[in-house]
Amino acid sequence: MSEHPSKSAGRRPSLTKPPPPAAPRKAQATAKKSQAAAHKLHVVVNKSQTAIQKPQALAQNPQLPEQDLQAPEQDMQAPAPAPSSIDDDINNIPIASLTLDTPLIPLRKKPPRVPATPFHFLSLPSELRVKIYEYYFEDDGEVLDLSPNNYKSIHKKLGLMRVCRLLHEEATYYYYGTRTFRLFPTYPGKYFKSKRPLLARLKPRQRECLTTLELRLGPGWNAPPKGWAVNDALGLKDCINVHKLKVLVECDPSDGIFKGFRRSEGFYESFSRALLTNVLEVLPAVTTVEFDAWSSVKKTGNMMSGLIKVAAETNGVAIRWGPERGWTDADEDEDTATAVAGPDPNRPLESVPIQGFGNSHNIMVVA
Repeated sequence: MSEHPSKSAGRRPSLTKPPPPAAPRKAQATAKKSQAAAHKLHVVVNKSQTAIQKPQALAQNPQLPEQDLQAPEQDMQAPAPAPSSIDDDINNIPIASLTLDTPLIPLRKKPPRVPATPFHFLSLPSELRVKIYEYYFEDDGEVLDLSPNNYKSIHKKLGLMRVCRLLHEEATYYYYGTRTFRLFPTYPGKYFKSKRPLLARLKPRQRECLTTLELRLGPGWNAPPKGWAVNDALGLKDCINVHKLKVLVECDPSDGIFKGFRRSEGFYESFSRALLTNVLEVLPAVTTVEFDAWSSVKKTGNMMSGLIKVAAETNGVAIRWGPERGWTDADEDEDTATAVAGPDPNRPLESVPIQGFGNSHNIMVVA
């Protein structure tokens, strides 16, 4: 049996390969050249035939104008219309027809929903409109202060007042007349130290609608902010309808628990009395001062005694008591007040039994 030539000893297999086929681009260029040559030959043949047919036509019909004889020649020389490009055809295809699974839904913006018959709000009686305002502003709270939540919870709702003049008058009077506005901010941080309280940021027309203001004393008892001052920028003279001033006392620095932490003896008490005096002097129509306090504040303490004295010395002002502390015109009984209010969470030394502390807050050292 003969051995394969490539496997014979001393021989190597042939490395020759058949020539590769011509490149596609080269073949296309060759085909285009051949088509151009054929087209050129066809044009030359047509021109020769036209040159032969022209004398024959003149011989048969001498009166035929020369323009008619040149018309076929001009038609032959006119360029052929260019075929439509592939890109134009692709661009004309709708995108929805190119999908294989699910046809695309054309994007259409929904028109704004407009009721067929609009509701005439102003045709309602004024009593019903006020009830609607009450429901609309229900979540804003009864006491308004300068805080970072005002824009989110209040500012957007106030856009209702820009609908028309009548709605602006009614909503403004209701909103600013049924809420208590705090004179000086108590929210910690930059709002507490702001030189422009919430009342100073209101317009004069809005301040005219106010009926109740609140003065909260206690925050910053060791170093009151400089913005806590009565001046023309505060706008108290515009509050011509404010008949009630609420005074809420959070703490009494004259208490023994503040000993060692006070700035000086009687500093904050005198500051609070002067602040209340200035407010009552500027308010033009106030008739009632309502005192209230937290459970740690005593009615007989230096803080409350001084404030009550200032209100009593103001002409035409009646003193009332708020619901927080439950005070009355009668003298305060300390045992009864402690039993009703219970332990004060603001005085942990009395509410939490700690070993080593007595009732007088003296420290007992055990050897």
